[in-house]
Amino acid sequence: MEGSTEASAPVQAAYSYCEAVTGRQARNFAYGIRLLPTDKRQAMSALYAFSRRVDDIGDGELAPEAKRNRLESTRDVLERIRRGTVQEDDTDPVAVALADAARRFPVPLAGLDELIDGVLMDVRGETYETWDDLKVYCRCVAGAIGRLSLGVFGTQPGARGVERAAEYADTLGLALQLTNILRDVREDAANGRTYLPADDLAKFGCSAGFHTATPPPGSDFAGLVHFEVRRARTLFAEGYRLLPMLDRRSGACVAAMAGIYRRLLDRIERDPEAVLRGRVSLPGREKAYVAVRGLSGLDARHITRQTLRGRV
Repeated sequence: MEGSTEASAPVQAAYSYCEAVTGRQARNFAYGIRLLPTDKRQAMSALYAFSRRVDDIGDGELAPEAKRNRLESTRDVLERIRRGTVQEDDTDPVAVALADAARRFPVPLAGLDELIDGVLMDVRGETYETWDDLKVYCRCVAGAIGRLSLGVFGTQPGARGVERAAEYADTLGLALQLTNILRDVREDAANGRTYLPADDLAKFGCSAGFHTATPPPGSDFAGLVHFEVRRARTLFAEGYRLLPMLDRRSGACVAAMAGIYRRLLDRIERDPEAVLRGRVSLPGREKAYVAVRGLSGLDARHITRQTLRGRV
């Protein structure tokens, strides 16, 4: 159950640190969570700050063995949080904030273990033959975040189909991650990573990879992108079934974050080769517009109606 006591000064300071990290490094995420009440926004910032730490280890310049050691040390911090042994005066503000969030909300901390497992897959340089293979990775690094977020959001009492809420949150995470993968194909290639399934790359003549601002010679790159966009839209449609199960502000948060990624997906669909020329993003004013629509409830109500009619 959500806690009702006011956080102490050291815990508030820890949350402030996490919110600063979130605002600086996660613009899309920050636009969404600002729609939440203070306690939920702080808890989401703590989840993000811990997740950011894990991602930064995976994306850093350390040797693979050093990365594995750092990730296991991070797992040790998570275990301290799980045991309830992190004190308010601990020198790690992320641990302090996350420990408080886990006391206030039923956050499934095992999801952060899954995130660490997913980043270890990156460290090992794993590639994915099929979509089913890639889904395992996406569920670790994004589906788990959806399920963790649901622990903070909670569900409406008596909501229909609520037993599938975690499944829908997981699927929405997959939709966001696949959108990220499409956006970052060139950047990932430069870092020696390929996420799109090898089967899909071969089907569209893209097995040579994405190392230049133009598609591989003789490939149907646009066909590949449109194929993956359709897959992402299907995931969004399924994940959006979560919205009727959330309270108004949590639903607004999810609608805003998902709305930003849906608009990003639209841009990628209109100009597939843009992802090879640089990072595709939305201007701040458009993100703000989506956030305002989210707070007003317009998008959440529209998506809910369309979802219930099976037309998202």
